[in-house]
Amino acid sequence: MLASFEFGDAFLSLLWLFFLVIFFWLLITVFSDLFRDHSLSGWAKAAWILFVVILPFLGVLIYFIARGSGMQKRAIEQQKEAKKAFDSYVQEQAAAGTPAEELTKLAALHDAGKLTDEEFAAQKAKVLAA
Repeated sequence: MLASFEFGDAFLSLLWLFFLVIFFWLLITVFSDLFRDHSLSGWAKAAWILFVVILPFLGVLIYFIARGSGMQKRAIEQQKEAKKAFDSYVQEQAAAGTPAEELTKLAALHDAGKLTDEEFAAQKAKVLAA
């Protein structure tokens, strides 16, 4: 049996595997877009899911035809929100400074008499714990 497995059979098997992976990728894309869309009601989402599960090839094709332009808009909006959250995080971390800078500021406040010994020790422990 193994001796009769030729190049053409191997190529055809790889081609089927390729199309199977592409099909699952498209299913994941459709389902992720469905759950990303907040303007669609739960019943409409359920109907789309049933349609795609019962008639997968036709369901995916019709979904892309009917809701393709909205998919792009939702993906762009999600990327904008992710970038906004990342930029906010980076700015927050940059504003916080390094632990050495924080300790220098605390020492200056302590030396100026603005912080008591207990407050200085508590803030120093907090900076070193982070």
